[in-house]
Amino acid sequence: MRRQSSHAGSFARFLSSAAVTAVLAAGLGGCQTMSDITGSLTSSSSKAQAVPDDPRRAAEVYGERYRANPKDAEAALGYGQALRATGQRAQATAVLEQATIAHPGNKALLAAYGRALADNGNSQAAFDVLSRAHSPANPDWRILSVQGTTLDKMGKHEEARNYYAAALKIVPEEPSVLSNLGLSYMLTRELPQAEETLRRAYSNPRADGRVRQNLALVVGLQGRFAEAETVARGDLPADEAAANVTYLREMLSRKDSPRNGGKTVPVAALNRPD
Repeated sequence: MRRQSSHAGSFARFLSSAAVTAVLAAGLGGCQTMSDITGSLTSSSSKAQAVPDDPRRAAEVYGERYRANPKDAEAALGYGQALRATGQRAQATAVLEQATIAHPGNKALLAAYGRALADNGNSQAAFDVLSRAHSPANPDWRILSVQGTTLDKMGKHEEARNYYAAALKIVPEEPSVLSNLGLSYMLTRELPQAEETLRRAYSNPRADGRVRQNLALVVGLQGRFAEAETVARGDLPADEAAANVTYLREMLSRKDSPRNGGKTVPVAALNRPD
């Protein structure tokens, strides 16, 4: 009982600090995967089909093609995506920026470039570029969802939710969109609404592990620590369950610290390097 009280006190300090907003904002973009926005690294061409699934190897193969011909749109797209997947986000942005200059009407390149800008925290620029990547007559739900995350990061939460709603009209109950919407509610401390939305996402068989972690966090933010740990563990293997619980406890006890420069761990960065 004393331990729970101590944990609750730590939670209260965390919730009242600016760290919670920083953590949640960092997590918004993490809910989109590389294939969510511009298609997978492979395509229908015979050259692309030969590219391995390993992003590091893909970066080597596409990088070689790109350096041989920087104006090859497919090579630039694949190289930019592979760089993002391996955490080389500044390089990905530079490659994709040059590609969009060479191919200003290529919507796949615009979408990838906008996502790369969002990765690097350039929210307004990302939103503007993504707006050019599709049209009202032919909307792309993936882009709408990412535009929502950029608006959330700019503090435009109501506007962001309009974009999530538009995406959900195209793909009802899509878990990645619902997860972003749930995080949006977390940013404005509407925790019951966030939980309800994340439970909808979590109930979908296509939901990935990050949806589970976001749901566990919102449950924990409401003080239900034992339930939060149960959600984090789920039916995962013991080692993964333990890692998830450790991650959750870190999120619920994290405070701003000048020693770490105020850095935070993204909420939705558990399972895939997006």
